[in-house]
Amino acid sequence: MPEGPESELTRLTVVCGVDRTAAAEVAAALRARHAGTAVLVTHDMRALGEGVVRRRVVEDDGEHDAVLELAHACVSCTLREDLLPLLVRLARDPDVAHVVLLLDPGVEVEATCEALHGLVPEGLDRPVTDLFALRGVVAVLGAATWLDDAGSDDALVERGLALTADDERTVAQIVVGQAEFADVLVVVGRCSGAWDRVRLDAVLARLAPRAGQADVVDGPRAGRDEIAARLDDLLDALPGDARRGVPDDAHVSLLRGQPPLARDAGVSLLPVGHRRPFHPERLHAAFDVLLHGTIRIRGRVWVASQPEHVLWLESAGGALQIGVAGTWLAADPTAWDDADDERRAAASLSWHERWGDREQQLVALVHDADPAGLVEALDAALLTDEELALGEDAWRRLPDPFEHRHTDPCPDLDTGVETRRGEGWG
Repeated sequence: MPEGPESELTRLTVVCGVDRTAAAEVAAALRARHAGTAVLVTHDMRALGEGVVRRRVVEDDGEHDAVLELAHACVSCTLREDLLPLLVRLARDPDVAHVVLLLDPGVEVEATCEALHGLVPEGLDRPVTDLFALRGVVAVLGAATWLDDAGSDDALVERGLALTADDERTVAQIVVGQAEFADVLVVVGRCSGAWDRVRLDAVLARLAPRAGQADVVDGPRAGRDEIAARLDDLLDALPGDARRGVPDDAHVSLLRGQPPLARDAGVSLLPVGHRRPFHPERLHAAFDVLLHGTIRIRGRVWVASQPEHVLWLESAGGALQIGVAGTWLAADPTAWDDADDERRAAASLSWHERWGDREQQLVALVHDADPAGLVEALDAALLTDEELALGEDAWRRLPDPFEHRHTDPCPDLDTGVETRRGEGWG
């Protein structure tokens, strides 16, 4: 439990965005608004591949820079060896009431927050977030570029945002993850036309339905006091069930926040559910359809060759990853007792006499494709009646491209940087 009442805890705000300058200006505005008691912390990861990270701490008396040399060139080392101890010191400093943590553009915000909530620093018997009141996550988006980035397959290395030379993640994975995880969105600049802005708003309303939003047409540097005040208001007004940097479990509702399902400006949010398993090879072949014209596909997958495993599938633009996210309750008699009340309730409501809780549960955010084509591709990947009748022993012998964590495109899977649900940093 936190060391004191929440009102007495040091407040923590996390800021992220792929536009390094715009995100830095938003973070600086938040710190300046609370001058005298606020500290801005950031780690520049551009030289991580050489084992060097540059840390900057901004206080009222100026900027304090340090160069960190890491034994292992990884984000986890920066977190464990520098950021966590620094946050503990700041939380215990009576002169610090607010910390603004600005993430490097190549660092995934959900994985960072998962680590902050889960890792225990040396000398502390609980996670560092127990020392803070985490106000929320602020994501900074470029109005003119975000939608193109979110639907692309451009690699981070092409934009100078990769953490290491073999970092194969895409820009879409970063920008979609930032917007989806944020409590507040800051939309910077103008779209090229009114229609583009309508489409951007339609996507964001479905990707982050509960997020507050502030538009900064002329950039964060103009009117920074007003921008910071607006962000404070949005953070203070977050509902009690706001995310506030807490990652979702893989078994929560995929329509969290009740996003609109109606099609708008060519953008639609498509729930897909089936009570029979996918054929592993046909599902893999369907990725060619799923990764064109979609912003995000995410959810729980039942693959015939792994009838006991819940697989979590998550795509962003032209990139996809899939990995094990636990066990179906029907496949493990002990899993029911370990599951939380929400998962047990959902399973009870939809329990199938043969399959139990096993089912396909996916949500696709489509912006430049025919939803019917996506549904058709997924339907074709399901087992046929004849294959279904063969039973689980035969299913397990099916060729399976998902025996290990899988990404698409399919080169080397072990980049040392990529994460999947449940792994976080490290």
